[in-house]
Amino acid sequence: MFAPTRWSRVVAARGQETADSKAALSELCRDYWRPLYVFIRRQGYAPHDAEDLTQGFFAHLLAKEALASVDQTKGRFRTFLLASLKNFLCNEWDRAQAQKRGGGAQLISINGEDAEIILGKRLADDRSPDRLFDRQWALLMLERVLDSVRVDYEAAHKGKLFESLKTTLIGGEESAHAEIAKNLGMSEGAVKVAAHRLRSRYREALRTEIAQTVASPEEVDTEWRDLMAALAP
Repeated sequence: MFAPTRWSRVVAARGQETADSKAALSELCRDYWRPLYVFIRRQGYAPHDAEDLTQGFFAHLLAKEALASVDQTKGRFRTFLLASLKNFLCNEWDRAQAQKRGGGAQLISINGEDAEIILGKRLADDRSPDRLFDRQWALLMLERVLDSVRVDYEAAHKGKLFESLKTTLIGGEESAHAEIAKNLGMSEGAVKVAAHRLRSRYREALRTEIAQTVASPEEVDTEWRDLMAALAP
């Protein structure tokens, strides 16, 4: 069974906001604000304006009857979020400008200076704003999954093994297995098995993370393919 996820809970409440659906939506927004910030910056807005608009968009999304506009036939959070943001930027800029900087509720923690440092190179990407949004979304998802797997390995006292093997997740050369085995005092065969297990754990964690942003199990594979395409050079 496809267990209820954050986005499927939001979609299930389409047309009637509930405390559960708003909490799930807020959680998703908090986790995935970076692609929105990048998109707004690539529209030509200065960093402080992008920070304010990102906060303003979340306030709009959580305060309005946004769930009513969720298309259940296209229930991916990424698609919904970008469409909603574009609409917000078209219709809400004047109102957002009228608010004093910092005068609204800070729904999520956004540090514009830190964001510029973290995302600086990505903001220089010459892709279109839409494609850059998808690429940033995919990169953020991979970062989140890598962090969650790292935490699991560290909890199992295998942090050193994880740090040694994580390069194999992105196509590291198998010839590195011998060097890793030497550094860790393991056999090369044991390292290969450990690398295989790590890749399996990573794929499982990535599918779980993707499931949080789609409304049905059928959409997981589609979203997976789309995100991999977004990562292509």
